[in-house]
Amino acid sequence: MTAAPYGFYGDDFTGATDTLANLARAGLRAMLFVEAPTPARLATLGPLDAIGMAGAARTLTPEAMRAELARIGALFAALGVRVMHYKVCSTFDSAQGVGNIAVAIDCLRGHFGNALVPIVGGQPNLGRYCAFGNLFATAGGAQVHRIDRHPAMSCHPVTPMLEADLRLHFERLGVGVNSLDWRAYALPDAALNDAIDSLLGAPVLFDVLDDTHLLRVGRVMHQRSARTPMLAVGASSVAQAWAMAAAGQRELSVSPALKAAQSPVFVLAGSLSPMTEQQIEAAHSYQRVELDPCAMHVAPYRRERRAKITDGLRAGRHVLAYTRRTPVEISADASPLATNCAELLRDVVADARPGRIGIAGGDTSSFSVQALRPWGLSYVATLSTGVTICRVHSDDTDTHGLELMLKGGQMGGVDCFERLVREFG
Repeated sequence: MTAAPYGFYGDDFTGATDTLANLARAGLRAMLFVEAPTPARLATLGPLDAIGMAGAARTLTPEAMRAELARIGALFAALGVRVMHYKVCSTFDSAQGVGNIAVAIDCLRGHFGNALVPIVGGQPNLGRYCAFGNLFATAGGAQVHRIDRHPAMSCHPVTPMLEADLRLHFERLGVGVNSLDWRAYALPDAALNDAIDSLLGAPVLFDVLDDTHLLRVGRVMHQRSARTPMLAVGASSVAQAWAMAAAGQRELSVSPALKAAQSPVFVLAGSLSPMTEQQIEAAHSYQRVELDPCAMHVAPYRRERRAKITDGLRAGRHVLAYTRRTPVEISADASPLATNCAELLRDVVADARPGRIGIAGGDTSSFSVQALRPWGLSYVATLSTGVTICRVHSDDTDTHGLELMLKGGQMGGVDCFERLVREFG
């Protein structure tokens, strides 16, 4: 049974929706699933160009990752996809003990027999660039930082990026990689393929500085996956490369317009990033409810916060609940806080059913979406670069049709939460 030529698994939900958006805006028919699709479910959807699964592998231990990805690899191999994209954060942050990308490669490559395992090293539309194997990224402005000097990613509380050379980064995670630098893209096709062949035997990291590089990588992926199914690793730039090569160097379509919210909006900001803090400060249309990260595990405290949020929503106000920026050291394991935030979101939706929800933070998004128990998400609009609004598909009438915005901590402009309540596009 072939569902689609392109498959992707997002190691967190925010990234998975960004990949969904890039494919949809390229004119491809794509659906993101939260649970494994059954043949009956796929039959009701009709032909798809891309099929995705949203997961939370970036929060898991290596043992838990192996259990999760054994199931994912078998699923996509059975679906007959030509490219299996393991979608990671565009900053490639990962650690040996949590969300280890090397473990993912080891788990998945046995299901897809192509000798080439491309790692696409940059995503220019997000301000991510890879040159001579080294990763660079912006931080919400024009300035580009080497990733190990990035103001946020170099001191990430769970997966700090302390090495800019992705070859060394992957080696420390547990897998050796070879590197193809950007100068090779000037070669004719035959010479480029010879250069790639000389690097096989290990995953190949592809430099990316602009969209012409993505187009060339996409053509390589199309040509080689036509013969043997391929595992590819990287941010949504893998999907961009694939879509560019499928349709020539065509620009992404303009995002559909989004109408102003017709009912109160609820935003849950679990990210502690500086960008999210700026977005919270700029969210003047909302009643704000502060959440103490160190008290969220206490049931009476959550009930009191829940009541304050639902009272605001029922009174017709937009409500933004955010985790306090606290000097108290929080455990590097973000799962307990994310789980408690997810329980809060589930209860608020049951009590007040806002028509549009925003969630900020990769871990918070992954756990919160699972708490809503959808079976899938479809693309609605792009709020800003890297920030997607989806429609919830669920067998539960309380959540089916909800509009859901997911964003990583560093994503979106300062006015991101304000844009969520008003018409744009």
